[in-house]
Amino acid sequence: MPIKAIALNCTLKAATGTPSSTDAMLEVLRRAFAAQGVAVTESIRVAALDIKPGVTSDEGMGDAWPALRQRILDHDILILGGPIWLGQPSSVAKRVLERMDAFIAETDAQGRMPSYGKVAVAAIVGNEDGAHASAAAIYQALSDVGWTIPPSAACYWVGEAMGAVDFKDLDPVPEKVTQTAAMLAASATHLAGLLQAAPYPGQPD
Repeated sequence: MPIKAIALNCTLKAATGTPSSTDAMLEVLRRAFAAQGVAVTESIRVAALDIKPGVTSDEGMGDAWPALRQRILDHDILILGGPIWLGQPSSVAKRVLERMDAFIAETDAQGRMPSYGKVAVAAIVGNEDGAHASAAAIYQALSDVGWTIPPSAACYWVGEAMGAVDFKDLDPVPEKVTQTAAMLAASATHLAGLLQAAPYPGQPD
């Protein structure tokens, strides 16, 4: 079956019409995945949705997470994108990861979480230090809730600390960023294909 990816934009900007550097980075990755024959079918601005706090898959009336959860799990590759704030992943990205904690209790007969056999990567932008720390936090959380992390799984750009230039302002995109995006897309696509063809076995019967 064709491999498909979904992107989550975890910017703090809720208004979908407001330009976001995370959107710009996700566009770089969309093109890189397209070169691998993988469609990024949608890019969702999470802050525009009412994702309730909590660690279950449905936190009740008005919670937008159940629908978003299903859209995520309908794809083979998750691109979790967001900015660095205070040297860490954004609070919106953390909210997504917290809600995925429910996967731990939602295993099948072989003990596999809903995310087993699916691949996740990170896209990070910022004007302060913290890209590696953010990637490390994202990787650990995603691995804990069942996602598989390929090599070269983070594409990031960090501008001058407290600088006035954001990633969305750059023209052209730095060559190192496009090279990293290409390697990320190649690794993620290859791994997703392997897992699609040979799923994890889970616990023996």
